[in-house]
Amino acid sequence: MQYWLMKSEPNDFSIDDLQARPQQREPWDGVRNYQARNVMRDEMKSGDLAFFYYSSCALPGIVGIVKVVRNGYPDSTAFDPRSRHYDPKSDPANPRWYQVDVEFVRKLQRPIPLLELKNHPQLAEMPLLRRGNRLSIMPVAEADWHFILALENR
Repeated sequence: MQYWLMKSEPNDFSIDDLQARPQQREPWDGVRNYQARNVMRDEMKSGDLAFFYYSSCALPGIVGIVKVVRNGYPDSTAFDPRSRHYDPKSDPANPRWYQVDVEFVRKLQRPIPLLELKNHPQLAEMPLLRRGNRLSIMPVAEADWHFILALENR
């Protein structure tokens, strides 16, 4: 199993939105960055766990845990002209964009803000905390995963 961090803007799609979905599952669609696309297409596998992270908001941070329940497959929103994620250059015969399906696991006992994560030298190598890293999907080392979960009870 691998661990990940998946960013979402809470006004666009929140952990509560995921929890309210039928079967608490949803495609993680609309990713339009090649590096993040490659992760979903090639690396994320069913059974992997990910932190659900709020970005572009007043208090960015980790708010929950999701499980990948479907390996990468073409993102159909890229082919739909009515979708805000439409990409006229994407071709169903040779898809440019991919998505995975995720399932709600749980909310954290408390959100763990980005500022708090930055205060722990043990997490200094975490991609989220590296200067200039703006990817919406990134790996989390197993040791970092467990360290962050231990922060819930502090």
